[in-house]
Amino acid sequence: MNLPPRMRAIEIKEPGGPEVLRLTEVDTPQPREGEVVIKVAAAGVNRPDCLQRAGHYAVPPDASPLPGLEIAGEVVALGAGVTRWQVGNNVVALTHGGGYAEFCRVAAGHCLPWPVGLSAAEAATLPETAFTVHYNLFTRAGLARGDTCLIHGGSSGIGTTAIQLARARGAMVITTVGNAAKQAYCMELGADHAINYQTEDWVAVVKEITAGRGVDVVLDMVCGPYVEKNLGLLCADGRYAMIAFLKGPRAEVNFGPLLLKRLTITGSTLRPQSVAQKAAIASAVEADVWPLLASGKLRSQVFRTFPLADARAAHVLMESSAHMGKLVLLT
Repeated sequence: MNLPPRMRAIEIKEPGGPEVLRLTEVDTPQPREGEVVIKVAAAGVNRPDCLQRAGHYAVPPDASPLPGLEIAGEVVALGAGVTRWQVGNNVVALTHGGGYAEFCRVAAGHCLPWPVGLSAAEAATLPETAFTVHYNLFTRAGLARGDTCLIHGGSSGIGTTAIQLARARGAMVITTVGNAAKQAYCMELGADHAINYQTEDWVAVVKEITAGRGVDVVLDMVCGPYVEKNLGLLCADGRYAMIAFLKGPRAEVNFGPLLLKRLTITGSTLRPQSVAQKAAIASAVEADVWPLLASGKLRSQVFRTFPLADARAAHVLMESSAHMGKLVLLT
């Protein structure tokens, strides 16, 4: 198709609350070498989008200033050197920003086939969460069959994906959540134990569940006051993967257990990584995760969809933490 010169998109007019998101018109992106342009059908909403909007998440200089890190849609233009994809292919993609728009330019290696049988909204929830969870749980933290894994924020988009992937890998899954409804939701997804941190001492409960042994892997998006507690719960040779700082990036920690138990602390974020690094993650996700979608062992978790123009409402709901699963914008 001939790309229109202008498109609808959501821009961040200035740092602030959800009210600063504005539907506007901007130039339609053109593909560069090794890139495709995708006509966006749906875009996932993620915490980093909210942080970017608030001015707390630095946009790399080579990234789109528009929010939106994952999409599902149709390839409509090819840059030089693209061989795997053709115009008309339906794909999902990890974006370098720009997903909250009618068209988005993406590195060809960051696209994966749109899984058969999934709606646009379901497909759009996959890239950011699947890439993040697979890379942190398996590549960096080495979660293996028979391990015990503690996943904080189990009802979030990351959490719901992590529960399912950890179970599929053969690990025992313990998760923390904020209310009884989220407990039940996570148990339905396959968690072995879901702890309500509002009513229970989650550290004591984890110790009881593991008979004092502790856990092999922690996946933590909370950090802050959780850091020392998580270190204390790791067993010998345990691995601690940090992926976000909802309670802040600073903590006062006794690092004694790090030495005594030979612990590993690791952290990562996707966006600053190179095109080649993210393409390698995409290949691993396609090999390990896409078959789980086909077999039904992994299910996309869509809580609510919004029209693109209602991005503000999606951010309000995201920051309320009242959702279970993913929020999606439909173009």
